[in-house]
Amino acid sequence: MPKYSEMDPVFRALAHPTRRAVVERLGRGPAATTELARPFHVALPSFLEHMEILEASGLVCSKKSGRVRVWSLAPRRLEAAESWLAKQRAIWERRLDQLDAYVHEMDDHTTT
Repeated sequence: MPKYSEMDPVFRALAHPTRRAVVERLGRGPAATTELARPFHVALPSFLEHMEILEASGLVCSKKSGRVRVWSLAPRRLEAAESWLAKQRAIWERRLDQLDAYVHEMDDHTTT
């Protein structure tokens, strides 16, 4: 299980809608910076700040080919976040099942 300190940058990066949209887009395959920036209608330097945050979090990586920087997902960090979320979901589902059983037990006691 990843340490919390390793997960913090991932969740911080995913907290912004622009960065989440970039991660979703990169899920379809690598893309150049200008292609990724196009739908957001922001200045390229502002968009690059988002990309730097994503790269620092370990969610994406880039390679420069000539004058073009191509970005792709780095799935290891996404998988770690998904694993942590799945564990949290299992805990809450178990708690809700216990609550449901308790409510049904209380309901049975009140109808008898």
